[in-house]
Amino acid sequence: MAFPEHLVDRFQRFKFRHFAPNADHYQELAEKGQKPDVMMVSCCDSRVDPETIFSAMPGELFVVRNVANLVPPFETGGNYHGVSAALEFAILNLRVKHVVVMGHSSCGGITAALHGHAAHETESRFISKWMSMLDEAKSRLKMAHPGTAEDSQMQRWLEQEAVATSLTNLRTFPCVQQLEAKGKLQLHGAHFDIGSGQLTVLNEESGEFETL
Repeated sequence: MAFPEHLVDRFQRFKFRHFAPNADHYQELAEKGQKPDVMMVSCCDSRVDPETIFSAMPGELFVVRNVANLVPPFETGGNYHGVSAALEFAILNLRVKHVVVMGHSSCGGITAALHGHAAHETESRFISKWMSMLDEAKSRLKMAHPGTAEDSQMQRWLEQEAVATSLTNLRTFPCVQQLEAKGKLQLHGAHFDIGSGQLTVLNEESGEFETL
């Protein structure tokens, strides 16, 4: 089966427009490794690309992406822990100074969590379980706003709650607790609006998202 032709074309464009003018930078990264000071936890949504949003060059951001930009709580049971492994590597090996959890508008995972079902639920084996991390936050929102909020407002609130929940879960990791307590690691929450291009940042003291 042939590799997608439009990807071949885009790769050639990348080699000509981006790689060639920055060949020395790529060679340095290859020889000396990466030294990002920021880890970004973002959604895998194709409309939200952290490197584009923050105008980052290769080597500047360590990014892990998943459905709804969630960080699970610390636990050592089970078999596979992709987000936890990436977090451990970024903090203990790369020694990043910042971890940013960035949510976004119109998140499909949040929609699934809000309405209690995933797309093609009869075939879904993973999405609903993954999004159950937000069950408590969803219940809290619905109790605070019983039947008074429109779906779009509840969606935005739950997107923001997902960021706050991930920050809470981050703080269950011993390495995060230790380094944050020493002032060597800072945690941040953000939300990107796809349509307007607006970025808001969580003020953890007030609990509000403030526009940059």
